[in-house]
Amino acid sequence: MESRESRRKFIWYVAGGFASISTYAPSIWEQVSSPLASNLADGIQALKPGQYLWAPMVAPSGSVLAVISLTSQRVYVYRNGVLIGAATASTGKPGHQTPTGVFTVLQKQVHHKSNLYDSAPMPYMQRLTWSGVAMHAGNLPGYPASHGCIRMPLVFAKLLYGTTERGMTVVITDLDAVPRLAPTPDLLQSEAATKAEDAGGAIWEPQKSLSGPVSVILSAPDHRLVVLRNGILIGSAPVTIAGAVSETTAYSLSKVDPQGFHWLQLPLPGQSWEGNRELPASERARVTMPDAFRKALDGVLTPGVTLVVTADSLLASSTGKTLTVLESEP
Repeated sequence: MESRESRRKFIWYVAGGFASISTYAPSIWEQVSSPLASNLADGIQALKPGQYLWAPMVAPSGSVLAVISLTSQRVYVYRNGVLIGAATASTGKPGHQTPTGVFTVLQKQVHHKSNLYDSAPMPYMQRLTWSGVAMHAGNLPGYPASHGCIRMPLVFAKLLYGTTERGMTVVITDLDAVPRLAPTPDLLQSEAATKAEDAGGAIWEPQKSLSGPVSVILSAPDHRLVVLRNGILIGSAPVTIAGAVSETTAYSLSKVDPQGFHWLQLPLPGQSWEGNRELPASERARVTMPDAFRKALDGVLTPGVTLVVTADSLLASSTGKTLTVLESEP
């Protein structure tokens, strides 16, 4: 019979070798032993340039979300809301700062060379903007040194590449602050948005992207919910929100059962708590939308779907702080 220890045992792969870690705690944030530190959070911060942790078996399936902290120069990878990996990174140097905000993976290439910087190799490239920002393997000196891209350890970049799909959500934060969001000018001013107005404010066009990761973005100032699949806009609807939304929060759909949809909040840099934090029914009830649109949306919601709630406008022409662009394919 399988022992309790073996049932709870997993491997954290570390660059240059691996460490076998036994744990009796259900949370991956708790460890009995580690070659780096007494707990996982400290272990991630103690990683040296080029090192990484990787434990995909703690969440074998589901949608993936990457969170990049410019301050700590770390990449965090969640699957189905569970942390499955972390790595050191090197982001944009002064004058070439990496933009912050919420992105989707637009393009993937195993072998890619820069179109801007002397054909520099960018192995396992995952493009975030058409203006040249991407995640890829590269040199890691221990400080920001790129021209705006997010460099990662080679093996980690390969592992991440094999785990992700086009359309995956990527959150980039600065100064341990919660990220802001400002998509491309045409996201809410596109043909689809015009049709939405003609249709009474809502549109549902799932045929524009039949497969791929689903991301849902709720903008409090715009009173609008946007649905992306594989990074492509497939739905948009007006919503009514009771009360205020003061910060950006991210959630992953953990399960769907007779009681409804269960959303777990993901701890973005600058946010922390112990245990799981599920979005309560009272909070979900604060948001109302057209019944037909909600029914259509429910049909594409599966465990692992990402929800980002933002206090920023999706309209590029709006006033306020806009730090990045959520780009779609031109």
